[in-house]
Amino acid sequence: MATIEYFYTLLSPFTYLANDRLEQIAARHGRDIDYRPVDFFQVLPETGGLPVPKRHPFRQQYRLQELARLSERAGLDFNIHPVHWPVDGTAACVSVIAAGALGADMGVLSRAFLRAVWAEDRDISDQDTVDAILTEQRVDPAAVKAGIAAATEAYKANTALSSDRGVFGAPFYIVDGERFWGQDRLDHLDWHLSGRGPVH
Repeated sequence: MATIEYFYTLLSPFTYLANDRLEQIAARHGRDIDYRPVDFFQVLPETGGLPVPKRHPFRQQYRLQELARLSERAGLDFNIHPVHWPVDGTAACVSVIAAGALGADMGVLSRAFLRAVWAEDRDISDQDTVDAILTEQRVDPAAVKAGIAAATEAYKANTALSSDRGVFGAPFYIVDGERFWGQDRLDHLDWHLSGRGPVH
């Protein structure tokens, strides 16, 4: 069966609020997940998106209301105005890729970095913070650093591939030729994987 391609960034609140629902859905349907952290600072302008500060005030206001509702429903600790956001997530994303190559659970590790941003006010652009989170998740920072060059190339390849796959936001899921954007479409993904046909 086809793998679920998962394009995401460790800076997205919506990715954080998805929590582990993708993993639960994949397990229920016997599907593997291909974790692909992406540089959405590059993807957004290429696909017609705007960074949050440049969006119309109405859109910004709605986003805050929606995040408040979603976090309450998800039952997750959530800081709607994190101290360290937005920052450059490259160090964290590349570290997750390198850790995955060592056999670490990329889903668990990604959620740790997302939680660091959206619940713990930690700066994932800081290498010491990245190393601390890796250590907390029982991943050796030194071993990760040894694979950083290859992981950096994989990060660039993920970002390029996202354009080929039609990705324009995070989180984004693709399976069986069907695309699903946003944590609020995970139920649609579940519906599709239940064998009920394409969602159009």
